[in-house]
Amino acid sequence: MDNFRELLHGFSIAITVPHLVLMVVGVLLGILVGVLPGLGAPNGVSLLLPLTFGMQPVSAIILLSSMYWGALFGGSVTSILFNIPGEPSSVATTFDGYPMARDGRPTTALATAFGSAAFGALVGVILITFLASWVAQVALAFGPAEYFAVYFLAFASFVGMGGAAPSKTLVALAIGFAIAAIGIDTVSGSVRLTMGVDELVKGVNFVVAVMGLFGIGELLVAVEEEFHARAVSSKIEWREVFRAIGRLPRHSVALLRSAAIGCWMGITPGGPTAASFMSYGIARRFSRRGKYFGTGEVEGIISPETADHAAGTSALLPMLSLGIPGSATAAVMMGGLMIWGLNPGPMLFVDQKDFVWGLIASMYVGNIVAVALVLLTVPVFAALMRIPFVIIAPLIVIICVVGAYSVSNSYLDVVMMLGFGIVGYLFKKLFYPLAPLVLAIVIGDKAEDAFRQSMLMSKGSLGIFFANKLVTCLIVAGITLLLLPLVLQLPRLWRKPASAATGTTAQEKAQETAQETAQETAREKVII
Repeated sequence: MDNFRELLHGFSIAITVPHLVLMVVGVLLGILVGVLPGLGAPNGVSLLLPLTFGMQPVSAIILLSSMYWGALFGGSVTSILFNIPGEPSSVATTFDGYPMARDGRPTTALATAFGSAAFGALVGVILITFLASWVAQVALAFGPAEYFAVYFLAFASFVGMGGAAPSKTLVALAIGFAIAAIGIDTVSGSVRLTMGVDELVKGVNFVVAVMGLFGIGELLVAVEEEFHARAVSSKIEWREVFRAIGRLPRHSVALLRSAAIGCWMGITPGGPTAASFMSYGIARRFSRRGKYFGTGEVEGIISPETADHAAGTSALLPMLSLGIPGSATAAVMMGGLMIWGLNPGPMLFVDQKDFVWGLIASMYVGNIVAVALVLLTVPVFAALMRIPFVIIAPLIVIICVVGAYSVSNSYLDVVMMLGFGIVGYLFKKLFYPLAPLVLAIVIGDKAEDAFRQSMLMSKGSLGIFFANKLVTCLIVAGITLLLLPLVLQLPRLWRKPASAATGTTAQEKAQETAQETAQETAREKVII
């Protein structure tokens, strides 16, 4: 009841004309930042932060958080329309959003993404409002071992539940780990895998890798297979926007499951990117239409978008209550709080109630503003799909080259982006999954740091990963997912001796083998 009373007080602070104007400006700037590959929410908030130094803390945080919401929504636009993720957490949206848009349904894809994203953000804000004390207790229990256990669970979920052949998933993860290891070892301070190239000391930027893997890689496949394809036409109707949103309750299980995954990964150090990947993998495993994922399936858009926004919103909770940012953008915002003279932590809820509850109330209003503004621009975004492919292809190349160069003003990034494009093309042609590769690039170094810190704390003993119930449950769940493919193979192994004992003919064996091969081929064709 106290939280509800404080929330009403927060609404009286957030719903004022100046703050509503700041929300609109922040959301529009965020959509622009999210649409442009190479910027992203952390960079956008960082660029806007100096402009807030002369503002009141409540107004400043409302402006920054509104830009954050807009960037999260805007990142879905290029992911769906051009297969170029505007945000790292929007990568999983490309898997089904882009095929649906190319199938002549860009309005449906965008409206579905925005509607499910709004639901995930709402769940995240409700969590912050009513479960702050419980979340703080859980998050306080996290150390390096728990951090590694969360990352391990995310990786294992792709092996056991990703849908691709486990061996191919492991290969993709291994390549991603190798790429993530390039640069300076944060534990020992040594330089590794740079091959004498000084510019690689800073490591491989994630934006460069993603634009190459998805933007250039998909473009190479499109040029090879559909160079003479006619332009995709799409008739924009507002009825379809509201019809797509009205169909979301039919996928309530996916919405609730993805929101739960997103909130958990936002509170813990997993973050929005890991949440969107994990939610997509779990949805594909348990959905009745899982075999169609990757071809424009609705749940393939709902799951990552809901988890992404739930995690992005929930990431602010540990930042406010514990001073532990749950995402890169939350870390930038925490720096702003310190500049404004506020100290994130439990006492913030006591000493700065107006600030905290004004921010929480603005999350409700800001997300409503973001959804309204993004939906108003759906026809504009979807109309881009009417542009012929021969015009779109050069534009995609230009966007990728400019985005890669703007990351650090380095020509090497452009070369690496093109190299990743070739890797993405080969992965698609050989039916290797890109999702585990991208996830390993994103959080592979964090998982390594957490593991090595755990080993230093335990003096090399793996027992630290079974030291308490929380880390034990996470590790056991990860091991279970790793072993799941072997468990699923046991019935097939048992059938073979039985068929031999009953005298199965060679012809019957050949027919069974052919059927299994056909099923495997069909399954691989929808692997991302």
